[in-house]
Amino acid sequence: MKRIIQCLQLSALLAVGAPAFTQGTAPILLKNVSLIDGTGSAPGPQTDILIRGENIESIGKGIKSAGAREIDLKGKTVIPALISAHAHVGTLKGTTSTAENYTRENILRHLKKYQDYGVGAVLVMGTDRPLIFENGLRDSTVAGQLPGARMFSAGYGFNTPANSPASWMNLLLRPETPEDVPAMMEKLAQVKPDVVKMWVDDHGGGMKMKPEIYKAIIREAHKRNIRVAAHLFYAEDARLLTEAGIDIIAHSIRDKEVDADLLKKMKEKNVIYIPTLSLDEYQFVYAGKPDWVTDEFFKKSLEPGVFEMITDPGYGEKIKNAPEYSQNMAAFKTALKNLKKIYDAGITVALGTDSGAFPVRTQGFTEHLEMELMVQAGLTPLQAITVSTRNAAKAIRIDNQYGTIEKGKKADLIILDADPVKDIKNTRKISAVWKNGKEVSRGPLAQ
Repeated sequence: MKRIIQCLQLSALLAVGAPAFTQGTAPILLKNVSLIDGTGSAPGPQTDILIRGENIESIGKGIKSAGAREIDLKGKTVIPALISAHAHVGTLKGTTSTAENYTRENILRHLKKYQDYGVGAVLVMGTDRPLIFENGLRDSTVAGQLPGARMFSAGYGFNTPANSPASWMNLLLRPETPEDVPAMMEKLAQVKPDVVKMWVDDHGGGMKMKPEIYKAIIREAHKRNIRVAAHLFYAEDARLLTEAGIDIIAHSIRDKEVDADLLKKMKEKNVIYIPTLSLDEYQFVYAGKPDWVTDEFFKKSLEPGVFEMITDPGYGEKIKNAPEYSQNMAAFKTALKNLKKIYDAGITVALGTDSGAFPVRTQGFTEHLEMELMVQAGLTPLQAITVSTRNAAKAIRIDNQYGTIEKGKKADLIILDADPVKDIKNTRKISAVWKNGKEVSRGPLAQ
């Protein structure tokens, strides 16, 4: 009797398992795509991509593969999944951004939203909490074991003792002296952050981190082979931080145009520049009615209640009448000019948006808006895509597997219905999103 039961169990296992095994191992051949591979190379027309398992096995024309499932994508464009090297996850819910919102369910919901918009990975810049480290959530998303974008983390960021920004960031490390830094850095290093984030800004006239403290942060992080990213605003801070050894400038320089000396220093020090242009546009754009505000691709990215908030006439009037309104518009124009100068100087520029920090910085749509603003600054659409794929992967140091469509790399990609080289806004015409060699979404409008 026991033997009969075992045989029945084995038969049931084979019956259920065999088809899944066959389907999972059969290669997939994407035929006749226009390929933008993320390397900066010109698009390759009528290209085939052979995917086996999670990886890209070969790329070329007229590929044949016995037993492969062929998908004809004639008329479609394929680009790598986008990567945001500056985002925030977990604290946003409705019209609020609070520590109480930071739950496993909310984090996974945000990562799924990013994925629907073709964002395959995000680096959360310094506002994470113990939840993602203590239960392996961060590591599981990085490994692709959970639905949604892969989540990389800067752990708990460094700021001043002034307790600003607000409570949703209340796990920030706030050294009062350089001597406080080593113990704090050791605590942070235990969660294995991908970078260290620090705020070096006066937040419009408040306390600013002292040079002796940020130098200690850079020194202690580098001792542990961890790179450092800085939130900043001013050109002079960018100069001093570059001289001190900063690795990533995580926002635009917005007070004045960068000069030749700063460009030279940033290039020599291999500083990566993340402009977050959309953050600056969001500071003033709702005073009017941007052309995308009623677009479903935008509206689908919003938390409940946010559309009503930003389209209320009183909301726009409040922005327009704020004393910093004209300053914010001027800062945005300076950011556009500086991006073009920095890019032309040969400094690595990477996509990052600060999306997810506040309700108006919507997750997913903002990454596409950022590319549009890069083009507005003077980059070509192809350059903007490279910045948003290969360069962003380089910023997170995951470019060995992600960021480009090349042989041996993970098959994380977006299938588009139109050519983004002709119009960068065509990145919003998502036909499908693939992760680990499988279709995982048909885009936000299909949800």
